[in-house]
Amino acid sequence: MSQREAADSAMPSLDEVIAIAVEAGKVILKHRQHPHAREKGDHGDDTSPVTDADLAANRHITEHLKKLNPNIPIISEEIRSVDYETRKHWRRFWVVDPLDGTKEFIKGSDEFTVNIALVDELEPLLGVIYTPAKDLLYYAEKGHGSWKRDGEHAPVRIYSEVPDLAKGLVVVESASHPSAELENYLKDLPVKERIYAGSSLKFCLVAEGAADIYPRMGPTMEWDVAAGDCIYRNSARLGQRSTSFTYNKPSLKNETFVIGFK
Repeated sequence: MSQREAADSAMPSLDEVIAIAVEAGKVILKHRQHPHAREKGDHGDDTSPVTDADLAANRHITEHLKKLNPNIPIISEEIRSVDYETRKHWRRFWVVDPLDGTKEFIKGSDEFTVNIALVDELEPLLGVIYTPAKDLLYYAEKGHGSWKRDGEHAPVRIYSEVPDLAKGLVVVESASHPSAELENYLKDLPVKERIYAGSSLKFCLVAEGAADIYPRMGPTMEWDVAAGDCIYRNSARLGQRSTSFTYNKPSLKNETFVIGFK
């Protein structure tokens, strides 16, 4: 193995990635009183907002991920996408949303997160989701399960279960993206409760068993789902749960998905 191949294959430490996410959360909170929001009109979404907090957190995360391993490229919501002809050769790369739930952040909600995932061979190997306003951390690494740390409490392992339709479903859905398509999807399911959450916390609620399924009928981007996908996949008691997500597609957009049934 060449020196470059060895450097590329070095697995970053999950603890180091967690530290980066937590520090990025502190950066975000400094901007909370004055978010300075504006529309960025990229990725085909003319109403997508960006704030000073998004950009500052992105700078912090990308700078520190490059220090961990400068040979691992980064896909981030706040970095102009590299063309697919270049990206398609990437084996391992970071997928980052420095402030997921920007609309919730602007509204003053606590449900915004820092999302960092490491994808290898099109599968998320580790994922970190940090909610700075609540000091709430979820993380996972392939083969080592999914975990939750609430404030200063010790981390606890979290598990999800395949839902029993006979008992009815607890559905978690977006606080900011209601849709007629979702209502149509749910009308034929035995729904006993609907709960609402912002950002990637919806993945975490399924991963810890607080909800059974998370259906999303509208488009998302890879950085919206990668960390949550990793946490959900590794929340099984044995092996892994499965999802439909793939990564480093020619378009980084995802279509409709439902997690929780597999």
